[in-house]
Amino acid sequence: MSEMQDYKSSLEDPNSRKFGTFSYLTAMDAERVRKQVEYIVSKGWNPAVEHTEPENAFDHYWYMWKLPMFGETNVETILAEVEACHKAHPNNHVRLVGYDNYAQSRGAEMVVYRGKPV
Repeated sequence: MSEMQDYKSSLEDPNSRKFGTFSYLTAMDAERVRKQVEYIVSKGWNPAVEHTEPENAFDHYWYMWKLPMFGETNVETILAEVEACHKAHPNNHVRLVGYDNYAQSRGAEMVVYRGKPV
């Protein structure tokens, strides 16, 4: 059995902080992000985009970028909204959320862009 790896993370170092399961993996390229959006759409979940300043990521609610995209199934439209949020707030973390109507919870969420701490 292999030894478990310890991921160093601290409140003093914003770059070391983890934001959910995907943050423990290598950074997702555009194709991997697209696959996750396709998965959210295939599950029938409603996509939404959120953002926040890196220093507020843990102790504040994230800002919602527009309203959730209820019923949106076009992957290009969803990716365009993620990109628009990033362009409008280039220093913020931007995450994509897939809301599961039946479980009334988040079925998926991932940080797509990591902001630069000030």
